Amino acid sequence: MSTSADTPEELRYTSEHEWVAASADWKVGITAYAQDSLGDIVFVQLPEVGATVQAGDSIGEIESTKSVSELYAPIAGTVAARNDALDEQPELINTDPYGQGWILQITPSDPAAGDSLLDAAAYQQLIESK
Repeated sequence: MSTSADTPEELRYTSEHEWVAASADWKVGITAYAQDSLGDIVFVQLPEVGATVQAGDSIGEIESTKSVSELYAPIAGTVAARNDALDEQPELINTDPYGQGWILQITPSDPAAGDSLLDAAAYQQLIESK
């Protein structure tokens, strides 16, 4: 069970268990709840830098010892960076989902895109209701 300590207040969240750190290029990852549910992550497939993504679209996959899960774009925009360290160390998502385990950065097409995402309290309610 994820606790509020696993839900950093400064981030925004999606109902698909991605987190977003708003800045010039928004950093994106999966939550502690998601990585815990997936188990040991062994492979990550990500879009190329420069790819245009739409909010809610599948933009890659995360493969664990338990399953393969889709990764969804939390906002529309352009992929500005990928965490290439995940090619060799996908387990960084398990060990540090909000730090070294970040997945990609997106330059948003609409700076207000984050307004529709969940805050930490709303995301915590979502996972507690599961």
